[in-house]
Amino acid sequence: MLLLEHYRALRERAGIVDRSARGKIVVAGADRKTYLHAMLTNDIATLEGGKGCYAAFLTPQGRMIADMCVYELGDVCLLDVHPSVKDTVVERLDQFVFSEDVRLGDVTASFASFGVYGPESAEVVAAALRSGDSKGALSAGDLGRFRPFDNVRAPFFGDPVITVAGNRSGAGGFDVYCERRLAEPLHLAFEQAGGIDVGDEAIEAVRIEAGRPEFTVDMNRETIPLEAGIEKDAVSFTKGCYPGQEVVIRILHRGHGRIAKKLAGMVVRDEVVPARGDGVFAADSEIGLVTSAAYSPSLMSPIALGYLARDYLEPGSAITIAHGDRRLAAVVGVLPFVAPNP
Repeated sequence: MLLLEHYRALRERAGIVDRSARGKIVVAGADRKTYLHAMLTNDIATLEGGKGCYAAFLTPQGRMIADMCVYELGDVCLLDVHPSVKDTVVERLDQFVFSEDVRLGDVTASFASFGVYGPESAEVVAAALRSGDSKGALSAGDLGRFRPFDNVRAPFFGDPVITVAGNRSGAGGFDVYCERRLAEPLHLAFEQAGGIDVGDEAIEAVRIEAGRPEFTVDMNRETIPLEAGIEKDAVSFTKGCYPGQEVVIRILHRGHGRIAKKLAGMVVRDEVVPARGDGVFAADSEIGLVTSAAYSPSLMSPIALGYLARDYLEPGSAITIAHGDRRLAAVVGVLPFVAPNP
């Protein structure tokens, strides 16, 4: 079964994923970090060259415009966003540039990117880069010491490629960015180093097992970060103001973190995988809906992410999922379903 082969590559070896469709925005200028610090939910101002973080961009009402990975490369910042919101992010960030030394550039069309995920990803990435340029290439040991969001430029056939650690896939590993003309030889180098191309079904299974919400799927422009449970990774509670901060703080301090609904995991006691949009019920009361689902090879059962009313979040609680004319038996699970790869 192709899903199992690809899943094993991500869990036991190194899977290759073409992520070139992701939106890629470069932010240049001397004020880039302080500017982004004032616009995004996480602490950008203190990022040193070669570091990064996960963050969200909110409306003044605390709703999500986008989530993103932010990489400070030393001379520019690189933002990795969902392609559907890339233009909106550029336009809205640009609206608030006044006297700051900040320049925004959309490099999605000119840069490709690959994910190399799994326990052997450091060896595969290092060998691929070394095949293109042995001088100055990184070793697997160098890459193995990277912390999440650490990044570096390394040579490949005389041109720099950007390698970053940590990802939102749940499989561990690296994302590698290169000019489009290098995409084919770099992909071939990953394959020759032992990487295995994997499909969307396996990537989705690993992501959901890790409990990682995906923008436009599990989060949208109506979502508050606290509902999606990303505040631990994406929100700094010690930094200054940013759009939407008042709403986030009000929920935490005045509302004691209580929200009407929250993203939760569900383990299905049936062989049928639910569909996005399926309703979730406790007895005869509808309490939520499924946002994404997959078959989990590790749990040997279907699993799902979805939003449940706050009174029904207790792990182990019995629920049913309305899938067509069937009611699928399920229980509220504990996230992550499966611990992400390091």
